[in-house]
Amino acid sequence: MSKVEDFEELRPLLFSIAYRILGSVSEAEDAVQETWLRFDASATRPTSAKAFLSAAVTRISIDVLRSARVRREEYVGPWFPEPLLSDPYQDPARSVELADSVSMAALLLLERLSPLERAVFLLREVFGFGFDEVAAAVGRSEAACRQLLVRARRHMAAGRPRFAADGQERQELATRFFDALSNGEVDGLQKLLAADVELVGDGGGKAPQLARAVMGAENVARLLGAVFPWLLRIDVTFEQHEVNGQPGAVFRDRDGKILHTLALEVLDGRIRTIRTVINPDKLGHLGPVADAWAIDREVKLARRQTN
Repeated sequence: MSKVEDFEELRPLLFSIAYRILGSVSEAEDAVQETWLRFDASATRPTSAKAFLSAAVTRISIDVLRSARVRREEYVGPWFPEPLLSDPYQDPARSVELADSVSMAALLLLERLSPLERAVFLLREVFGFGFDEVAAAVGRSEAACRQLLVRARRHMAAGRPRFAADGQERQELATRFFDALSNGEVDGLQKLLAADVELVGDGGGKAPQLARAVMGAENVARLLGAVFPWLLRIDVTFEQHEVNGQPGAVFRDRDGKILHTLALEVLDGRIRTIRTVINPDKLGHLGPVADAWAIDREVKLARRQTN
């Protein structure tokens, strides 16, 4: 195969590695493009295109993550990964690992790791690379990579929920949640929420949002029941869609532009966390972005006119 064919065949894998390291669709796409430029410029043909390209995209992503962490420390409000609606890389042998690692909860746990720990954990635990391949990708010895993996596993295990929900249970719960949300049924919503549920929004200081953080089933249900019927009244629509492999939805204004995404984390038959991303800088890869401030003003006007 030609270089172009080799690269295009491996592009889904490269993007998936970069996205999990960076938590950003746009930065992952840039890392993949830079990887191609290095591959195209190499004078010799590597023995293994997969090994060369995986190592290149990993090292590029690690460098980008190190600089991105400085920006994230100055971020306004909670920082969430850019929402991913579909993962281009599929491997039936590792489907569980791939699905788990792309969830918002898992990506936020990965933020606890150093860039090297993060890369080693992902290459080994998620993508199933051998230690020799991991070592070559991150430029460390196999022994050092084993030590990095032990530390990464310990950090990840400490933050994981003890009981996960199966796919069908999550989907059924999500359908009931969005039905109740559409109708502003506060009692119906509250029954679906864990007692310690948390609603958290990522607006980055660039858009109005429900709240940075609201805790407790009653508080969250009341807020959702008070806000979303008004959005629907001014022709905001939503479609249920997996967001980072979890049940969720994409909300749009009357012109079909992206307003925000919403993702649900389900545990023990209840919704444990609701995460919204409304920062317009994180939505552009999904399509044209709505003016969230204009929608906020329209909702407030509609409320005043009704009262």
